[in-house]
Amino acid sequence: MKKFTTLFLLILAFTLAACSGSAITSLSVVDDVQTAAVSEVVADTAVTTTQTITATAVPVTVKYDSEDLETSTTATTTITLSGNVIAVAGEGTVVNGSSVTITAAGTYDISGTLTNGQIIVETADEDPVVLILNGVNITYATSAPIFVSNAEKVVITLAEGTENVVTDGDMYQFPDAETDEPNAAIFSHDDLTINGSGSLTVNANYNNGITSKDDLKITGGSITVNAVNDAIKGRDSIAVTDANITITADGDGMQSNNDEDAEKGYVAIESGTINITAGSDGIQAETSLLVSGGNITIASSGKGLKANVDITIAGGTIAIDASDDALNSNNSITINGGDIVVASGDDGVHADVSFVMNDGNLTISQSYEGIESGIIIINGGTIHLNASDDGINVSSGEGGGGRPGQTVSGDYYLEINGGYVFVDAGGDGLDSNGLGTLNGGVVIVNGPIMNMNGTLDVDGMLTINGGFLVGVGSAGMAQAPSTASTQYSVLQMMPATQSAGSIVHIESEAGQEIVTFVPTKSYEMIVVSSPELENGTTYLVYTGGSATGTVTDGLYTDGTYSAGTQVASFTISSIVTGQGTGMGGPGGGGRPGRP
Repeated sequence: MKKFTTLFLLILAFTLAACSGSAITSLSVVDDVQTAAVSEVVADTAVTTTQTITATAVPVTVKYDSEDLETSTTATTTITLSGNVIAVAGEGTVVNGSSVTITAAGTYDISGTLTNGQIIVETADEDPVVLILNGVNITYATSAPIFVSNAEKVVITLAEGTENVVTDGDMYQFPDAETDEPNAAIFSHDDLTINGSGSLTVNANYNNGITSKDDLKITGGSITVNAVNDAIKGRDSIAVTDANITITADGDGMQSNNDEDAEKGYVAIESGTINITAGSDGIQAETSLLVSGGNITIASSGKGLKANVDITIAGGTIAIDASDDALNSNNSITINGGDIVVASGDDGVHADVSFVMNDGNLTISQSYEGIESGIIIINGGTIHLNASDDGINVSSGEGGGGRPGQTVSGDYYLEINGGYVFVDAGGDGLDSNGLGTLNGGVVIVNGPIMNMNGTLDVDGMLTINGGFLVGVGSAGMAQAPSTASTQYSVLQMMPATQSAGSIVHIESEAGQEIVTFVPTKSYEMIVVSSPELENGTTYLVYTGGSATGTVTDGLYTDGTYSAGTQVASFTISSIVTGQGTGMGGPGGGGRPGRP
């Protein structure tokens, strides 16, 4: 019986505490309704590592004015709905049959049922219009039941304890062929805020559920949107805090689509609960998508979270089940915190330019490729991923990686400086179509089992200067770390294929344990790099047997190993012991013809 403890937990604790990387200022609301609240999210993905990424996202400022947060305003005018009849007590309105037009700024209390009519806001005043929905059921068959034609800002307050329903028809009538708005059950040409503690159900049978052509803020309430197209749209921005939102949409769940101003077209979520079932993307931002808190659940036929410029996650709990990429950015993705669990029919995480993880927990339970980006930097946090193809893939994302005769590009690189990474891959475990560096952290790789892929597949070189690495897989494309490394590594072939679940154990002749590991897949080789490996020392390799102690992701600590069969031995005499048969071979990085 051999007693062992390993250093990998100590390494993990040290690297999590000492990892480099810039911090993000998380989105926060200062509830000062007198001076207005200002929240800033700076999506700066620059990191202090061997190489540096320059951020391209524009800093986002979300300003909450007093009326965005105030829910106790006293109404000066009351509007009572009764079938097709509208009664008004107070000023600032014009009633025309079953429609009422609000023509002046002020606060309007609306209650009752309107069976086929419309609430219109048409005012040139500089002050906001506040609509208190105090138990309404508004239906309009041929246009938006609530239509903000013109206003400085409109605030919809959901009165405490009330249920409010807005429903449109499936065919709108427009004055001419050139007109296509309004196109949502609640539609505003101008800034729109929804707050309060009551509930709102929007049934959008024609097109979208809630739309603002400017900024849309949701700062409270329990909101349900059922839409035949997109559920919630804010062209300039969407900001959510302290709301409970449930969405069922045939199109996107939430979307901000201003593509003309780099400082707009963003989505910022600070708190609240959001549940989305979408026929297309869950949440889509034309520029930046920022999450600093809240509970978000997405089931989508498209992508889960999508942004053209940047996704930054600094907190919250996120669960995504997406047919396409779970997280997708045309530029960068940064994770600074939060608990993220995703399942994807394509990539778990895909960023065309860069992916940086500084903190938080990321679990990819199912994917084609786990994490794919042109640059991948892991400074801290915890990653668990399962992929049917490559686990971590550094490539352009344009359909190839590890191609025969490909020129190694310094623009692509993988860098692990800290954190904890667990990979279970059907293709390459760690695949870089450029360089790779391990400076710290704990990395565990299971797979592949097919010889056309490798546990390590780095077109340039994988340089190991620190941290702990254990990987097992097939031998056909086995690759050893670079001799330019400063930490000792070993690549050891097995005499025969070992079955999944069969322990592999390495210890010194004196009994010092290096690794005791139970792979999830069958394996023909093991690659290990550890600060415990010492030059001039002979090590023994065992398979089978049994172990006690604490097991995490197949790695045992603080226990004893009962020897199985010794299958090999090696003596450390150079920075890398053992030779790989493949150096960046063909099998990784995307599918032929992938868009």
